[in-house]
Amino acid sequence: MRFSTVALLAAVAQTTTTQVHAFGTTSTSTAFTTTTTTNVAYYGVSDNKKKQATQLCMAADPIKITMPALSSTMKEGRIVSWLKAEGEEITAGEAIMVVESDKADMDVEAFEDGYIAKIVTEEGAAADVGALVAIIVENEADVAVVQAAGDVASAVPAAASSTVEATGTVSAVTAPDCEFSQIDMPALSSTMKEGKIVSWLKAEGDAVSSGEAIMVVESDKADMDVEAFEDGYLAAIVTAEGEVANVGSPVAIIAAEEGDIPVLQAYAATLAGGAGAAVAMPAAAAASPKAAAAAAPKTASSNANANAGGRIVASPLAKKKAEELGVDLSTVVGTGPNGRITGGDVMSASKNPAASAAGSSTKAAAVSAPVKPAHIPAAGVIAATPTARALAKKAKIDLASIVGTGEFGRVTADDVMIATGEKKAPKPARKVAPGVEAVELRDDMEPFTGMQRGVSKNMEATLSVPIFRVSRAIVMNKFEALYQNVKPKGVSVSALLAKAVGLAAEKYPIMNSNYDASGGIKWNADINVAMAVAINGGLITPTIKNANEKNILDIGGEWRELVDKAKAGTLAPDEYQSGTFTISNLGMFGVSQFDAILPPGQGSILAIGGTSDVVVPDKEAVLGLKTQRQMTVTLTCDHRNIYGADAALFLKELADIMENKVETLLL
Repeated sequence: MRFSTVALLAAVAQTTTTQVHAFGTTSTSTAFTTTTTTNVAYYGVSDNKKKQATQLCMAADPIKITMPALSSTMKEGRIVSWLKAEGEEITAGEAIMVVESDKADMDVEAFEDGYIAKIVTEEGAAADVGALVAIIVENEADVAVVQAAGDVASAVPAAASSTVEATGTVSAVTAPDCEFSQIDMPALSSTMKEGKIVSWLKAEGDAVSSGEAIMVVESDKADMDVEAFEDGYLAAIVTAEGEVANVGSPVAIIAAEEGDIPVLQAYAATLAGGAGAAVAMPAAAAASPKAAAAAAPKTASSNANANAGGRIVASPLAKKKAEELGVDLSTVVGTGPNGRITGGDVMSASKNPAASAAGSSTKAAAVSAPVKPAHIPAAGVIAATPTARALAKKAKIDLASIVGTGEFGRVTADDVMIATGEKKAPKPARKVAPGVEAVELRDDMEPFTGMQRGVSKNMEATLSVPIFRVSRAIVMNKFEALYQNVKPKGVSVSALLAKAVGLAAEKYPIMNSNYDASGGIKWNADINVAMAVAINGGLITPTIKNANEKNILDIGGEWRELVDKAKAGTLAPDEYQSGTFTISNLGMFGVSQFDAILPPGQGSILAIGGTSDVVVPDKEAVLGLKTQRQMTVTLTCDHRNIYGADAALFLKELADIMENKVETLLL
């Protein structure tokens, strides 16, 4: 029989009495448990550790997170990264860590709300399946209590009331002397304890290949396909459709050779007969602490003797490789079903001759800590995770063309997504010249601010508006001379442009109108010129009301005040939502010409480009040429209420004001 002593954490065993009740776990158990324990007995624990454990017990409802079994063959997992830090709040369903199993890297979710109180297994460290990796508490105040307990793992007390003597049984029938693999009920979630076979996708005798779905399992979360991890034949189904099996219990046998199916079917019958006892044993098992202590050496010695004395159980491949490599099978620890020696075990032993030379005298210790075999894919088999195979099949990509970056060179899902362009490949370190600091560029997603969301919605709202655009060059010599005269008085170019547009719109009021959804033109008596201002994190349009009527000095002072408010975020809605005509000016950035997007509820927007020197013909010049300052403006209009001729006449009037009648801007 196999025996397992279970280290009991008093603070995580469920009880409401004055004693701590023990319960067994298997190598694939990942249940999260809580406690309201009041009394704890300690055996062989120092006073300091007693104090730490007592502090841990005081924390209300601590939850133990253990290393989950992410595949049916997983024995240990490595914490790739913690997605939450100690003290951070977590919610059920939220990914809290990334675990590297023997198949792939997977996110592990929390199944309880609470706070990460203590991370026991740090990033990069490995832990056996079922081993404690973190502690969660329900209340934030309990985080400090758990952290004050110090080393949580070493502070764990032994339970006073009971221990688990055994967690399962081993068939009395010796395993067949042939190559086969046993399929166990996998742990498909961190809380799964048992699963039901919904359906078998293969029948007994059917050939199966690695990565092929062979059954559908109903867990406590969902129905999921389970894939085969070896090539062969489905020799025997131990757990039939509709039946339930505990996590880790055998559900089927896969034979390497078709001729071994009858022998393995007889062997499978013995596994099916012992399943009930294996399920019932943890509930019935109860013994004294002394009995539990005696169980551990008994287990080691019985397992060691199984191979040390009598017949050695090894697969044909293992025997062949042992003969080729000169490895004594009596010194090799088997990691196959019921301790059977596999080809991988022999390969590991050949690479570690010091451990092999120790012989049977150290074999009992090796049973408790077996050497992890190397992954050697069968001939013609591409090492890849199940998810990678599914993604490659969907994308119609040959796995052989992808270089695997996973453990043992296995192709991972990330490798496939990089090959398809769905995911970016890791960027190599940027090479920079000596003494030059490398520029770190952002590579993330930043949510919109409220202002940015508003701008985005406004831009989308205009996509259905039928628009047209017209452009014109305006000579700026006189305008720039006027600006130099009024600049000392606090008048900006924006103020002068607002006044000029106001006067031109006054002559052609159709440009100040907008389309009405009822089917008509909405005329606006007030010419309110809005001008776009870029501020940190967005865009806003402060508005000069009645720009055609105000004095240029008043406009200049009002515009300065509006800009200050915009930068401070204190504009009132009426100060940026009341525009009837908009100006967008990028000329100060050296932009020569651009098109602006029409704002919702308006009929026109004028895009102002930069001013530059242009050589033009001049009959009075010595060489017949002269240099002229020109600026290009582009007008975007709603074609439902404004026509091309209207826009052309407006631009002609605007140019006349800025080229020939600049004095009108001072009125």
